[in-house]
Order: sequence, then C-alpha cells, then structure tokens
Amino acid sequence: MKRYFLKLVFVAFLWTAGLKAQQLTYHLRIQAPHTHYLEVEIRFENLPTDVQKRGYIDFKMPVWAPGSYLVREFSRNVEAEQATDLNGMPLKFEKMNKNTWRVQLAAAKGVRFSYQVYAFEQSVRTSFVDDSHAFISPPSVFMFPDGFIHLPSTLHITPYKEWKEISCTLEKVEGNPYLRRAPNYDQLADAPIEIGNQRIISFTAAGIPHQYAMYGVAEYDAERLVRDTKAIVEAAVEIFGEHPCKEYIFIVHHLGGGATGGLEHLNSTVLAVNRNAYQTQSGYMGFLRLVAHEYFHLWNVKRLRPDVLGPFNYDQENYTRLLWMAEGFTSYYDDLILCRAGLIDEQSYLRELVANIAEHENAPGSKVQSVAEASFDAWIKYYRRNENSINSTISYYGSGARIAMLLDLEILHGSKGQKNLDDVMRYLYQTTYKKLNRGFTEAELKKACEEVAGKKLDEIFDNFVHGTKPVDYNHYLAYAGLQLSVSPDNTPSLGMTLADENNRVIVKVTRRGAPAYNDGINVNDEIIAIDGFRINSAAAANTYIASRTVGQTVKVLLARDGLVRELPVKVGTSGTAQYSITSLSTSSEEQEVVFRKLVRKE
Repeated sequence: MKRYFLKLVFVAFLWTAGLKAQQLTYHLRIQAPHTHYLEVEIRFENLPTDVQKRGYIDFKMPVWAPGSYLVREFSRNVEAEQATDLNGMPLKFEKMNKNTWRVQLAAAKGVRFSYQVYAFEQSVRTSFVDDSHAFISPPSVFMFPDGFIHLPSTLHITPYKEWKEISCTLEKVEGNPYLRRAPNYDQLADAPIEIGNQRIISFTAAGIPHQYAMYGVAEYDAERLVRDTKAIVEAAVEIFGEHPCKEYIFIVHHLGGGATGGLEHLNSTVLAVNRNAYQTQSGYMGFLRLVAHEYFHLWNVKRLRPDVLGPFNYDQENYTRLLWMAEGFTSYYDDLILCRAGLIDEQSYLRELVANIAEHENAPGSKVQSVAEASFDAWIKYYRRNENSINSTISYYGSGARIAMLLDLEILHGSKGQKNLDDVMRYLYQTTYKKLNRGFTEAELKKACEEVAGKKLDEIFDNFVHGTKPVDYNHYLAYAGLQLSVSPDNTPSLGMTLADENNRVIVKVTRRGAPAYNDGINVNDEIIAIDGFRINSAAAANTYIASRTVGQTVKVLLARDGLVRELPVKVGTSGTAQYSITSLSTSSEEQEVVFRKLVRKE
C-alpha cells in the first residue's frame, strides 16, 4: 500500500514538473504607435511530448470578447505572421480557418510565433493605438496555443519610448510594471491594458486599493469623483458582504464623440465617456450610473454567472437565455446602488424604475420577443440593430431590469419586507460561485427566487421572462403602495422617424402598427410633399402631420428607388405613451414597509 502511494506521488511529481517546464511567454511591443500597429510574439518552450510527436501546434485568435456578445472576427486585423524555432530557424505554417494558424514543428521542441495587429477601433471592446496612447483589449490581440488555455504565461510589455504609465491588474513580476504574469489565458484575456501617460488617481474603498486611469482631455472634480465612487463601492460591497479583489482599476477613456459605454472585467473595467459629461449634473450622474453598473458586474457576471459564461469557448458564440439576469439585474442595481449610496433621492430612483417600463412598453418588439429570446439572440440581433429592430427586438438591459423590479417587489411582499432581491444574489453567490465554483442554471435562479419569496413565481418566469404577455404592473407596485399612470400620446402622427440628409427628408424608422407602417411607407423613402405642400425638413413634416386630425387621410408624395409615387396614409398616433409612478392615496402599514425597503430608506 505504501509502495503504491509512493508511486502515485512520483507520477504526480513528474506530471507537475513537466507542466512547469512548459513556458509560455508573450511579448507586446509598441514602436510606431502613429501607424496603429501592435507587435506580438508568443514563445512556447518545452512543448509536451505528444505535441512534438503530432508534429504541429495551432495558435488561435478569439472571435469575440467576453461581456460583449458579438462575433467580432478579431483575426481580420492580423498580418505579418512568422514562425520559427527557438533558435530563429523558420518553420512552415498555414492558416487553417479564419482564426487558426498551424505551425509545423519539424524537430523543434519550442516555437516562436509572431504577428502584427492593426488596432484602430475605438471602443471598450476593441484595441486602439495612436500617438497618444494604446488600449489593449486582450482577446483582440493575444492568440493562445490550442489545448493550452489553462497554461500560465508571462507578458513582457515594451511601450512606446515616450509613455510612462501601464494600468493593468495582471500580477507584476518582482514589482516590474513591464513584466506581468497570468495564471491562465482566461485571466490574460480578462485584464485590459492602458499604456500611455494617463492620469492616475489612487484611493482606498472598502479596504481595497482602487485606481482611476484617466486617458484624454476632460475637466472633472477628482475629489468629488473619488468621494462618490467610494460610496458606490461600499454600497455594492454591502450587498454581497465581501470584496473579491486585491485591487481594482477603472480605465476611463474621455472621447470627443463616438461610442460610449463600459465593459466589465475580473478586476477592472473600461469606461468610455464623452469628455464633456462631467459638466452637467445629468451627465455626471450618467457617468456614476455607468461606474455603478460595471462595478456591480464584479460580482454579477464575473463571478456569479450563468453557467455558459465561463469557462469560455473563444471560437464561437456562447449561447445563454440569461442575459436578462446578467445585464438586466445589473441595470436594476446600478440605480439602486446610487440610491443606497445617497447619490440620488427616492423620486429619482422611481423615475429610473419607470424608465425601464416605458422603454419596454413603447417598443413594438416587446410584443414579439421575450427577454429570454433577446438574451439568446444577442449574438445576431442586439449588436446588429437595423431600421426594423424596434419592431422585432427588445433590450435585455432595460427589459431585464423590469423583471428584477417585479421579482424584488414579489419577494418584499412575500416576506413582509424582511427579504429582497439582495438575498437571492447573496445566496447564489455563496452557493454556485463560492461553494461549487461554477455558474448557475435558470432552474437554480428560479428556485432561489422562489425560496426567498416563499412562493412559486411561475407567472413571472413563464409569462414575462419566456413569454410576451402584458404585465399588470399595478398588481406588483401596489405591494409598495405605488401605482403606474399611463398617458397615451394622442398627438396626430404617422409613426415614423424622419431625418434631414443632403437637403432631403428621409424615412429612417416606421413603427409596427403605426399609420406609415400599415399604409406602405418604407424606410429610406424620401418624403417630397404632403397634401401638395413641399416638405423641406423633418420638422416641417412632423409639424404638418401634428396639425391634422386622427382618422384624416393625407397624401404623401415620395421617391423610392428613383421613382416618384403618391400614397394615401390615414393619420393616427405614434402608439407610445408617457409613464409615471405615483403613490396610492392611502397605504397600509405593510405597504409602507415594502416601500421603505424598496427605496432602501431603512
């Protein structure tokens, strides 16, 4: 028995020693940033015997970045590939498919594979380099040797000579900021890198070192920003009872225009914001809401996650029907965190709640697509919106936040204000992530909600998550002594969106069920005249229609594909409404308790 045990120990030692002998090293060089190119070299030493016998190794570039559910085909920016052995002797290689390069080893026991990446797409999901800075979104830059995603790696960074700062949460090797270590590819891919001369603002919140890495020109009150961010951090930590990081970095890109938003990472986030956002209260609060949203992802998605979202398959879509929880619950909590942190009052919080309802109910797509379907189809629909998207899709962000509100109210009511959605989040975090080290299934999410609520929640999950049935909002809001008021927009309208383009008035959107949609006006039609009156601007068209009466028929002269035609269109309304939440005239003590818990006044 002892001899058998010793043999097992010896075999384990050999396996461990062999694993340690394999060394994976990345080198990132930025020599001419004005060309927008990054130079990457991957050095893989001491290849396993089975790989050497096979005679080749594949290098793969991810096709998507976790947290952004679209196949972005990062390999399209790769060029100048080269392969050699460790002595610099050329090795043959060929591209096997869109994101795989196969290197023939011959007798080589190690390989160096190098390439360049063109990085000039400015977003939080993609890499960008110019003469002012470099932002590295790792999945769009670093390939991985197929079959060795679990392998630790070392990253050497050689920045442009005039740049002094590197902001990244990968572990420093011997305190060297230019030398970083990743325990596996997943964590390498989940650690964005900002390189340049960004402003560093360091502070401690909830006992954890934090840092803002601020790139670009912007005017902001750093002291106020740190103070408000600390309040957000502490409110978020209170939900889960612990902070999972040793450090955290906010990488912020201040832009003059273009896409804004954020992307969550394991120990950091990347935020893109208009450089003038801080100049108004609404703009500043919008930035804080983005901070709260991405920070909440530190738990929800990066650790507490749907079972499909990690470990990742970087070769293809990773489908889940739970983005309404992953992003929707996070959208619900970003406003809630601001309220708990004392950064918005209860009326502002209620306005944000009703905004999610209005967004959902005013979208014709809400009658077509459920939030579960919206989650599953994110890969082909959410990030690829077109002129018909409003008629066929919904946002799992706002619509998911609406579901979170219903569940929170149901739990508060069922527990007489003693429990809320926080209890569900904590339970799943402690069980599926901390105890089982895996993601959760929808069945586990539903069971957790029902256990905390003390009742079955089939109506919410069957009718509103997987179905498109209308929600009786007042049934749920009444639990907190609230009611939803709806004011339909009865302004005469054709239900289309117009834009002025090159001295022409062009149709951009027609809403399903509205007059323009029903009577045959198409997107991209040019509106020339209405009832014989020349239309020279979108505003003029809208003003004229608003002066008509509902039910009246107007004659719309338009041009389509170079041909002029006239269509009779019956004036109606846009089909949208204004929504507001108000208090019931009288409330019971139980309703008051639920309301106070909902807005977190106690």
